[in-house]
Parts: sequence; C-alpha cells; structure tokens
Amino acid sequence: MKPFEGIVVLDITHVLAGPFATYQLGVLGADVIKIENPDDCDQSRHTGSVPELNRVAMGTNFLAQNSNKRCLSLNLKSPEGRKILQQLVIHADVMVENFRANALESLGLGAQAMRTLNPRLIYCSVTGFGQDGPRASQTAYDHAIQAMSGILTVTGTAEGEAVKAGAPVIDYATGMMAAFAIASALFQRERSGIGQTIDLSMLDTALLLQSSHITGFMASGNPPKRRGNDHNYASQSLFATKDGQIMLAAGNNREHARLFEALGHPELASRDYEERAATNEEERRLLAGIMLEKTAQEWEDYLQARHVPALRVRGLPEALRDAQLGARTILHRHDHVPCLDGPATVPVSAFTFEHDGPGIDAPPPRLGEHNEEILTSLGYDETAIVMLREARVI
Repeated sequence: MKPFEGIVVLDITHVLAGPFATYQLGVLGADVIKIENPDDCDQSRHTGSVPELNRVAMGTNFLAQNSNKRCLSLNLKSPEGRKILQQLVIHADVMVENFRANALESLGLGAQAMRTLNPRLIYCSVTGFGQDGPRASQTAYDHAIQAMSGILTVTGTAEGEAVKAGAPVIDYATGMMAAFAIASALFQRERSGIGQTIDLSMLDTALLLQSSHITGFMASGNPPKRRGNDHNYASQSLFATKDGQIMLAAGNNREHARLFEALGHPELASRDYEERAATNEEERRLLAGIMLEKTAQEWEDYLQARHVPALRVRGLPEALRDAQLGARTILHRHDHVPCLDGPATVPVSAFTFEHDGPGIDAPPPRLGEHNEEILTSLGYDETAIVMLREARVI
C-alpha cells in the first residue's frame, strides 16, 4: 500500500499552493476529490504556455499538479451543493481549502461545522496571512508575498532593483508545508483518534524560508542585503568562464581547501570562515581570472572530479535533458490526457521510496469528469443527477 491509500481528501483549492499540497497526497495514494464551481472553475485551467489548452480548460498550469485526482463540479453557493459537500465530509479524512479567511465559514462550511459532522476530519485552510491578525482578510499571491516578506529585497544585485524569484517558490513551499502538516495531523490522529484544524499561511512560509536571515538580523541588527550572485565567501559565487558561467559552491573549509589546491594555490587552502570572509575580495579577483582559462563544462568536470561542488549554469531545457533525470523518477509522461493531442509530462515528487512510493496512475481530470461516479456513490440516481445539472448545482 502507498502511505495514504484509503485516505479521502476533499480538495476545494485553486491556482497553485493548495492544489500542489493535495497533489502530493494524491501521488502517495490518497483519493483526492477536486471540487470546482461549474461556472467558475480553478483559474489555472485557463492559464499556461499552450493557448489551445487554456481554451478547453486544461491549461498546462492545471496539468502540472492535478494528476491522480477525481473532479466534482459543485456550486457551494447553492443549498444543494453545500448538502453534497456535507455528505462527502462525513466520509472524508481531509478537507483542504485556500479561499479568503472565513469565506467558507460564511457558507456554513468552516472548520467547526465540518468537524462537527466528522470529528476525525483534518481541516486545512491555506491563506495568504492566516486566519487571524490584522491582515487576515487580505488576499495575496506568490509574488505579492515575496514583496511583503522581504524576499524581494534580498534578490537581485546591489545596484539593481528588487527582483522576485523566477519560479513561484512561495506557492510551492506553501503546498509542501501543507502536505507535511496534513501528513503530521493524520499521524497524530492514528494515536489520538481526533481530527485537527490546520491554519497555514503563505507569509509564515515565506518567513520560514528566510530562517537564517531572520536569526542573523535579530542577533546583529544588520538586515540582509541584495548580493546578486556573490556570497560572503568568494568560493561560493558565480564566475564567467571562456563560454558561459560556473557556480562555485565550495562551502565548508574542506571544500575550500580542495578548491584552491586544485587551482594551484594551496597557500589559500587553510583559511577558517572568518579569514575567508576577510579575504573575500582578494579571492574573488583571483578566481575571476582563473575561471576565464577554461570553458564552464571543463571547469565543472575538473572540479567535480576533485570533490569540489561546482556546476555550470544551464537553462531549463538543458537541465531537463541531463542524464541524471533519466535515473530518477521525478517526471511522469502521460501518453493520453483529456483534450490534449499528444503526451504531457508532469513532475511527480522530489523523493522516492524503496517500495510503494510516489507515482501517477491517472491524468488530470476534465471539469466535472467524475460527477456521476461520485454522486452515485452518495446515493443520487440518474434523474437526480440530471436535475442537479439543470439547476447548475453541478
């Protein structure tokens, strides 16, 4: 059995952080039922790099984190829609939502109401700022949280403007944190028999990603600054080569020593962290000249062979062609996806198990693809389902 086989997850989320959290549970065996408004579906269905897919509500941004899910289109603003959700909650293990704080509570679908129906339920709310505090009612997206949390102020060069991270790192980190929180609550429930309410914030996640910056600032009073591709230590910085760029990552003193021994400067190899920081500029000038003597790939091969962390800069297309990915299972190729002519490749998970680990069995669903299947399991007959559809409940 996969870890979450037999666990039913109600996924009332949209865009990225929430769907990614439930996706991680789904690739580990959970039965994830994605619930979307039939007239206002997950906006990620209409966004992505292929316009034709956006138009049929199967955008690549949706494909990326919705495999292994079933989809029920359900209007929760209607009394019958709320009744159906309440029926599902009675038999569910987890409910995840990422609407504005208290939005579902105003519909009678908040944590207290749902856990009254099912005391063993794990109810997870993912919001920009959390369920309490002066910003609780505000909304946010990844790049806005990057701005508010201080991440933009430490990204980019000292001379340039603040720059957001190129990938939506806060969304993905929040999704992973939510999956971890839910897994922890399920483990706790195994021992206590009691469900849990989880209040997860994108802002809190963004701050947690800056743990070392926060602790350093609180201890010294010196805020972190933008440094571009330079580090406190020259041996952990980006350099130009004959044909590209190489990122040196000789972090600890042993790696620092191996780097300078490999470069023919053993006199610089015995320095401690404080001395390395003090001689940062001297080492940087020396390394800048030396790195121009070879191509980026030559330096990567040479230094890696000597156990010095160093990798040349690659674009995503080249990174995906690297032979290392062929030895791993992070990517899954769907040969058939609804509304898509041809295959689609999606990431799975960032780890493997010796047995029964992450895997994908089903492609992302069309909007409402599993309406009949799910409603029939609740006791609705064909006539009732037709009436629900005509009333735009589903």
